[in-house]
Amino acid sequence: MKAFHKISNYLTLLTLCTCAALSAHQASAENIALVGGRLIDGFGGQPTANSVILVKDGIIERVGTTDTIEIASSYKQVSTEGMDVLPGLWENHAHLMITGHANYSHWHPTYKSRLEDEIMPASAIQLLLAGVTSARDLGGPLAPSLSIRKRINEGELPGPTLYVTGPFIQAEPYPGTEDYRWGVGSVREARSKVNELADAGVDLIKFVDQDKVEKDVARAVVETAHTRGLKVIGHSHRPDEIRVGIEIGIDNFEHTGLTTAPEYPEDVMTLLKERTATGRVAGGPLYWTPTVEGLYQYEITRANPEKLDDPCWKRGLKADTIADIKASIQKPGQLAYMQLTPLRKPTLKRKIEQLREAGVVFLMGTDSGIPMKFHCQSTWNELAIQVSEMQMRPMDAIRAATYWPAVFMGVSDKVGTISEGKHADIIAVRGDVLRYINLLADVNLVMKDGKVYKQDGKVIETMLPSELRLQ
Repeated sequence: MKAFHKISNYLTLLTLCTCAALSAHQASAENIALVGGRLIDGFGGQPTANSVILVKDGIIERVGTTDTIEIASSYKQVSTEGMDVLPGLWENHAHLMITGHANYSHWHPTYKSRLEDEIMPASAIQLLLAGVTSARDLGGPLAPSLSIRKRINEGELPGPTLYVTGPFIQAEPYPGTEDYRWGVGSVREARSKVNELADAGVDLIKFVDQDKVEKDVARAVVETAHTRGLKVIGHSHRPDEIRVGIEIGIDNFEHTGLTTAPEYPEDVMTLLKERTATGRVAGGPLYWTPTVEGLYQYEITRANPEKLDDPCWKRGLKADTIADIKASIQKPGQLAYMQLTPLRKPTLKRKIEQLREAGVVFLMGTDSGIPMKFHCQSTWNELAIQVSEMQMRPMDAIRAATYWPAVFMGVSDKVGTISEGKHADIIAVRGDVLRYINLLADVNLVMKDGKVYKQDGKVIETMLPSELRLQ
């Protein structure tokens, strides 16, 4: 428990150091009326034309149309004419501690001391300006993860509302990764590590390689997490990870693994269908975050690497960090991390089809931050691939990035839809997003908790601290 006490003291010190004057980006939200756009509210029903959304003190006060709501003069009117208006997106599988660098063995030791002051704040603002107003940060050193979440929640740092796991739980950490990977070798250790994370205040537990630990140890991880009110997210790279994960009660699987296997084994599919058939009896739907876009588009990126030059991923990063990342991805076709990917791509459509047939509830997530996967691009890319290549209905894709994540995290009373009483986390795009989902590549309006960070397609730089402004 020594690590926990150090973290507690650290966070106490952070709390005591908040006496500085509030800067522009911390100012109170204005009362705003979003007027005229087509509202896609996240519930999945018929969109509402000529919508009006009244936002007061950061909360959605009323939702209606130009015919049903009279707008008082105390509201600043912001036109959304010609736009689709949506709930802010969720990125359900982000890694704020990495930002696209291709060499982890270099990145982690080199930037360990810069995570809290540079890397994670940069990742957060890049997500926010891409329309992501909520994000699950799945794996990172505990103290920086809690600190960044706290700074965002208190308005000191702009970024999506974060739900953090802290370190991965697994059989044994890889050499040099002990600060963000915790090993569990016994039931006692499993309970102790999960309780330590719960005491520190994490939002979720992330369990990987669950098939590599003894079954009673794996079960202790999940049971302890559930006792503490925390859901468990697990990898699904190997059939045995899925088999064990279903048996011990993992709530949300990540990735579409099995490397080059053409499909999920028949017995795994039987287990998945049995689990989805239990519904609420087993604690609710079985959720799955496929993270297919990076795999599916690798060869396209290799053939046309221009998107790697997009200045959006440089925001908030220092010059030497930017140069280091650029150097690591100069030859995208030669990255060891990606060499198996072209063989995995042909299997993805079948696996997504199998998961859909099994009745899992999809969440939109990307593994954002892994090599060549920049936080400013990842989420909309995943939405586009799911719709254009994986035959997901656009409305279902939007709900997988808005409504369902809020339900899974138990915060659907606060976010996930545009409805009265919810936080004003709202985005808008010019055009018909239900026909052209990739319009989300260029979000015109980003509002978080009633504050506007992007309008008319332009970032409001004065809403950001100087170190996060695009240089």
